[in-house]
Amino acid sequence: MKIGEKNVGMTDRIIRIILGVVLLVAFGLNVIAAPWSYLLVLIGIIALFTGIAGTCALYSLIGWDTKGKGT
Repeated sequence: MKIGEKNVGMTDRIIRIILGVVLLVAFGLNVIAAPWSYLLVLIGIIALFTGIAGTCALYSLIGWDTKGKGT
C-alpha cells in the first residue's frame, strides 16, 4: 500500500469528520486551556483532513485498510 492511496472506509471517514468537527468546536469554545488546546486543534485538523481525503498515512505505514474490497 502506498502513501496517498485511499485506505479509509466510509464508517471510519464519518467518525473522523465528526471527531474533527467536535474537537475544532471544543477548541473554539475554549473547553480545554492551553497548551492542551493546541494539541486538540491539531488532532481535530488531522482527523478532519483524513476523513475528507479518505487516506491516512499512518494506516499506509502499518498496512491497515478500513476501506474494504467493494468500496
